[in-house]
Amino acid sequence: MKRFLHIILSLRLAAVCLILSSCENEDQRRIPEASVYMELNLATSYPTFRNSLNDTLVFTHPRNGHPTDRVGYGGILVYTFVNGTEMNYCAFDLCCPNEVNPLIRVYPNDQGQAVCKSCGTVFQLLTGTGLVESGPSRWNLKRYSTHLEGDILYISR
Repeated sequence: MKRFLHIILSLRLAAVCLILSSCENEDQRRIPEASVYMELNLATSYPTFRNSLNDTLVFTHPRNGHPTDRVGYGGILVYTFVNGTEMNYCAFDLCCPNEVNPLIRVYPNDQGQAVCKSCGTVFQLLTGTGLVESGPSRWNLKRYSTHLEGDILYISR
């Protein structure tokens, strides 16, 4: 009987772990893994971007003269937003998670959204989340890490 209870408890624990791990980052796993790394100098290369609210930068290819650039699966969308009183930066893969094709990309509009022209899904940028606002996608945009150190904005996986 003890062995039976031990097996049941082990199976329940395994099921809970499986459920938690499968739900944890479904949005992040939807888009295939690809190298992501950029260093953006906000003082010299993008001086107006640093203090511009709801502004975007779009990179579909590595920049000329930047051999370490890696732009993910479909490219990188960088967005500026305010959280409380602080300017923040977020970065997302340009690939639409509903389409999962590196050539079908989302593009920012002037209303703080990113839109896929293929499936019509609209994603939230204003809050830096990349959440689905409307459309057929069940998955949010794949988000990348951003870190501002001095004048350099680092983007990585």
